[in-house]
Amino acid sequence: MPKTLYARLALVLVLLFSTVGLMYALLSSSATRHYLDELNQQLNRDLARNLVADRNLVAEGRLDQMALKETFRQYMVINPSIEIYLLDLEGRILAYSADPGVVKRKRVSLEPIRQFLRQEEALLLGDDPRSHDRHKAFSVTPVPSSENPEGYLYVVLRGEQFEEADRMVRESLFLRLSGWSVAASLVFGLIAGLLLFRLLTRRLQRLSNMMDRFDSSGFKALPQPVGPLHPRGDEVDRLGLTFEQMAVRIQDQMGQLQQQDNLRRQLVAQVSHDLRTPLTSLQGYLESLTLKGDEMQEEERREYLDIALRQSRRLSRQLNELFELASLDARESQPDPEPFPPAELLQDVVQKYQLLARKRQIRLSLGEPCPLPFVLADIGLTERVLENLLENAFGHTPIGGAIEVDAQLDGAVVRVSIADSGEGFSAADIEQVFEPFYRAGNSLGSQQHAGLGLAIARRICELQGGEISAQNRPQGGAMISFTLPLAQ
Repeated sequence: MPKTLYARLALVLVLLFSTVGLMYALLSSSATRHYLDELNQQLNRDLARNLVADRNLVAEGRLDQMALKETFRQYMVINPSIEIYLLDLEGRILAYSADPGVVKRKRVSLEPIRQFLRQEEALLLGDDPRSHDRHKAFSVTPVPSSENPEGYLYVVLRGEQFEEADRMVRESLFLRLSGWSVAASLVFGLIAGLLLFRLLTRRLQRLSNMMDRFDSSGFKALPQPVGPLHPRGDEVDRLGLTFEQMAVRIQDQMGQLQQQDNLRRQLVAQVSHDLRTPLTSLQGYLESLTLKGDEMQEEERREYLDIALRQSRRLSRQLNELFELASLDARESQPDPEPFPPAELLQDVVQKYQLLARKRQIRLSLGEPCPLPFVLADIGLTERVLENLLENAFGHTPIGGAIEVDAQLDGAVVRVSIADSGEGFSAADIEQVFEPFYRAGNSLGSQQHAGLGLAIARRICELQGGEISAQNRPQGGAMISFTLPLAQ
C-alpha cells in the first residue's frame, strides 16, 4: 500500500478510471447489441410473412414442401445471415435451412411467438435452435395462414454466420476506433486527475514537511508558514493555522516546563540550604549534650536544650510553610468562601499580635474604623494572609517603629493594607518580594524565616480571586495591600 497521500489518491484514481473504462466497454457493447437487435427486428418484422407470399409457399391452402425446401436452399446461399425454421403448433422443429447436425433444440418456446403475433412493439427475443441457452431477434408468421394455422415459419434474423461475421467486424472496428478513443479519453482524464491531485496535495506535502522540520528541531525552531493562510479558507488553511498555533503553544509550554524545572532545581537547593542550617545546629547541640551532658552544669545543659528546641521549632515552621505552599500550588487546599465582616477579622488579628508588638516595642494600630460591607472569602485563609503580612512587617520594623493595619472600600473590593515604618523595599526587592524563598536584604530577622510567608499570601489571594501588591510609602517604610471581593 502506498505511504503518501498523493500515491494513494493516484492509485484510487487509476482504479476508478479502469473500472469506468471496463464498465463503459461492457455497457456500450450490451447497449449496441440491444440496439442492433431491436433495429433489425423492426426492419425485418414482416420478413417471415413476405417469404410466404413472395416464394409461393402456400398453394391451395396448404404449405408447399417443395417450395419450402427450395427457399431453404436459396437463402442458405443468397442470404446466410438469416436462418429459417418450420415449426408445428407445439413449437417442435419440423424443417430448417441450416446444415444438418448444428441444430441443438428440438423445439422452441411459443410464448415469444405469441407476443410477436399480438403486435407488441418491444424487442422480443426467441430461442435460438442452435443453442440451448441463447436468444435472438426473430420474425414469424403462421402457415399456411392465420385463419388456418398448421405451424409457423420462424426466421432467426441474426444467424450463426451473421454472428460470426459481426463478431469479427465488431471486435476489429470497436477495438480500433471506440476502444482506442475510450482508452485515450481515460488516459487523458487520468493524467489530468493526477495533475489536479498533485496541485491539491502540494500544500499538504509542504505542511507535512514543515511538521517534520519542527519535530526534527526538537520543537525549538518555530515553523515558517507554508503560504498565506486564511481562517475562512479550506481545510488545509485551517489545518495550517491550527498547527502554527499549536507550535507556538508547544514552545510556550516547553519554555514553562523548562522554567519550572529551573524553579524546581532552585527550590531543592533553597530547601536544602534552609533546612541544613537548623538541622546542623540541632544535631550539634544534641551531640554536645550526648557527649558532655554529664560534665555540664544544669544551667548550661538547659541552655543547650533551649537552643535545640528553638531550632527544632524553626525547622518545623519551615517545613509547615513549605508543605502549605506546595498544597496551595497543587490546589489541594481550596478556599471555602463565605460572607463575613472584614473589620471584625482585622480587629481579632491585630489584638492577637499586640503582645508581640509590646515585646518588640513596636506600635501596632488599626486604622480609623469605617463601615465596610461583607466580603466573600475563606475566613481561615484570609486570617493566614494577615498573619503572614504582619510577621513580615515585624521582621522589617525597628524598635520604636510602627505598624498600621487599614481597610478601605475600593470599588467592588475591600482593600486591606499593612504598612510599616521600616526602610522599605529596594528596587530589586519589590520585583521579587512574593517569590518563594526570597528574603529582602534589609530584614531584621532574615535568618528566622524561609522566605515563604509572602509567597503563601500571594497564592491564597489568587485562589480567592483577589490581588496583592507591594510598594514603598512616600513618608518611608513599605506597604503591602491585598483585595477581597465583596459579597453579593
